[in-house]
Amino acid sequence: MSRVDNLRDRMAGAGQRFDDLRDELFAEPHQGHGSAKVWASVPEMTDETTRAKTGRGWDEWVALIDAGPGRNAGHAAIAAWVSDEHEVDGWWAQTVTVGYERITGLRLPGQMPDGTFSVSRSKSVSMDWSELRLLLDDPVARSAVLPRIDSTERSKPGVKAPKFSISDPETGTDLGVLQFRGDTTASGTRLVVTHEKLPHLHAAKAWKQFWAVWLEELAAEPQGPGE
Repeated sequence: MSRVDNLRDRMAGAGQRFDDLRDELFAEPHQGHGSAKVWASVPEMTDETTRAKTGRGWDEWVALIDAGPGRNAGHAAIAAWVSDEHEVDGWWAQTVTVGYERITGLRLPGQMPDGTFSVSRSKSVSMDWSELRLLLDDPVARSAVLPRIDSTERSKPGVKAPKFSISDPETGTDLGVLQFRGDTTASGTRLVVTHEKLPHLHAAKAWKQFWAVWLEELAAEPQGPGE
């Protein structure tokens, strides 16, 4: 059995799961996070760390930004205000802004400034990154790795972390953008899959679970050509 046939057989479960999850993946999001609670979501940095690095805790930052640019100012304007008005360096100005957006419900975990969501999963696999790249660069082999999902390469040849636009083959629905990055390890590759441009949190959660199992199946792919 060829490498591609072997992969097609082993990754068939991913295609079946995609079919099973289609209704969930394409479901409309539940519009239910309009709560006025101050801490709609917990920021990544603790209150103590934020205070140590910026001179203020989260409640203070929320009050200051609400009284300053306000919740409708947008991410870039808030970050610039935090940096310029309060002399916070660029990285921490971004961190404060993202934390503020989470606390106030303007941005959910995994949500990007453009409103879409991004999820990532990683796992060690036995194949070398060079071999994985060859599979991803070959449309036939890629269809075995990503069964029942249409994919189109969107990055330049030879980039370290290639990206692919993916879509549903039956409806043509845009399913976002995949990026693969491989870090060489003693036993193979640490493969990171990042799925960007997801429309809502519901889809992000479904895809995150999908890629976790997908990586498990890819990691189970045996070494040795021609098996």
